[in-house]
Amino acid sequence: MSAEEIVARLEAAGATLLALPGRGYSTALRQMKFDIVHTALEAYGWEPAVARPPVPSAAAISAMDEAFGWLTIIPEGRYVLRRIVGARALVHPLTERHLYPWRRLGAMLGADHKSVQRWHGQGIGMIGAALARAGG
Repeated sequence: MSAEEIVARLEAAGATLLALPGRGYSTALRQMKFDIVHTALEAYGWEPAVARPPVPSAAAISAMDEAFGWLTIIPEGRYVLRRIVGARALVHPLTERHLYPWRRLGAMLGADHKSVQRWHGQGIGMIGAALARAGG
């Protein structure tokens, strides 16, 4: 598996993770599952519509679990590489933009964004080498 394929699988996993519903049915209040309309303005479309990503399929969730399992290939001693690869995997499911651009990751880690890109490449290389050993 090439580095581009690994990055694409991780980004698809990140988009799937962010597309999962943030909340589900709770056992705390079992009165009603529908939202209550409070005013006439809310009832007739005066509020802007919120675009929500479609709920991912079971196959997409299984692929997400497999791809995020690859992060454990990076040794625990190199936890910064894990954080970088994991953060870069988070892609918004509708806009397909990274939640953490290179410069923001660099600012969070106190490093240059070019160094962060190089470290990301090292993490992807570790994953690719381990997958090649396991597959071959």
